[in-house]
Amino acid sequence: MAILNTYLNFQGNTEEAFNFYKSIFGGEFSALMRFKDMLGGDKMDPADQDKLMHVALPVGNGNTLMGTDALESMGHKVSTGNNYTISISPSSMEEANHFFDGLSAGGKVDVPLKMEMWGAYFGMFVDKFGIRWMVNYDDRQPQ
Repeated sequence: MAILNTYLNFQGNTEEAFNFYKSIFGGEFSALMRFKDMLGGDKMDPADQDKLMHVALPVGNGNTLMGTDALESMGHKVSTGNNYTISISPSSMEEANHFFDGLSAGGKVDVPLKMEMWGAYFGMFVDKFGIRWMVNYDDRQPQ
């Protein structure tokens, strides 16, 4: 069965926010990737290279709080309503297709479901009720 987690978008202060959350929830980050570490990251504006592309903080019974710096240089603008996303981690590629196709029906697909550079089957959309979702199936990760 799928796991649902919260994905937060920040305007450049993700690291500060997640260090704060870590001080409250405890634990260690299970992932921390900077934009400079991604393919082509060395060509980005130096002010954006050290920003966080992805951070994950396990919280409790299989839950993970995740986040990113939504960079204006990449066309992102954080505002109320787009500062969070529900992230689905399905247990199979078939389940990923089922959730993506079903939940995105009547909505707006931002990123079609496909294999991404980090090795996961990934897509993003806003459903017909205005809720932001991402589907991320990675068979290398325990579910």
